[in-house]
Amino acid sequence: MACATDSCDLGFAKPDLDRKRRKGFAEVIYCPGKTRQDLKRIAQELIRHRQDLLLTRLDKGTFIYLKKVFPRLKYNPLAKIGYLLFAPKKNKKGLVAVISAGTADIPVAEEAALTAGILGNPVLKLYDVGVAGVHRLMGNLETIRKAGVIIVVAGMEGALASVVSGLVSCPVIAVPTSCGYGANFSGLSPLLTMLNSCSPGVVVVNIDNGFGAGYFAALINR
Repeated sequence: MACATDSCDLGFAKPDLDRKRRKGFAEVIYCPGKTRQDLKRIAQELIRHRQDLLLTRLDKGTFIYLKKVFPRLKYNPLAKIGYLLFAPKKNKKGLVAVISAGTADIPVAEEAALTAGILGNPVLKLYDVGVAGVHRLMGNLETIRKAGVIIVVAGMEGALASVVSGLVSCPVIAVPTSCGYGANFSGLSPLLTMLNSCSPGVVVVNIDNGFGAGYFAALINR
C-alpha cells in the first residue's frame, strides 16, 4: 500500500484523499460491485485520514457487516445510504427543496435529500405533489420559492420539473425515476421529457440518480 498527500493505492482501489479540498466533501463510495471486504478496506483508509464516509446504494446486510467494524456508522434504509461524519457540516447559504411527484418516487428523493443534508445543506422535503393533483404543489408555492436550489424527482412522464421551473427563479435539478408503466421504459420517458423542457433553468441527472442531484445542489450552494 502506497499513500501520497492526495491519493492512496490499495491495489484494487485508489481513494482520492484530495477530493474534500476540491469539492468540499470526501470521495463517496458507490457500493454495488464491491465486496464487503473491499468496502471495509476503502472505508478504513478514508477514516485513517479523517475523511467523512458516505456510502451510496448500500444494502442493509452490508451495513450490518460494516457497522460491526465502524460502530458510529449510520444508515437510512429508504435512501440506502450509510454515513459517518467527523463533524456535522452546516451551510447557511441556501435552502435545498426536494420535491417528489409521487410516493413511489420517495426513495430516490430521499437519496437526494440525505445527500444534500450530509453535505451540510438545510433541506425541505415536499412529497407526492405531482401534476395529477397540481393544487398540492400550488398550495406550497410560497414555501418552495424560498429555496436556493430545487430538486424535482418524478417518474411517469416527468412533467413536474418543467412546471416547477416555470414558477420559481432558482435553478432546478430534475431527476427522472424508473417509476411508471411499460411505455415509461424504466425511466427513459421522464428523462427525455426533462431533457426537452422548454422552461429555462432546468438541468437533468441520470435516471434514479438522487445522489448526483443532491451533490450538485450542494455545489451550487457553495
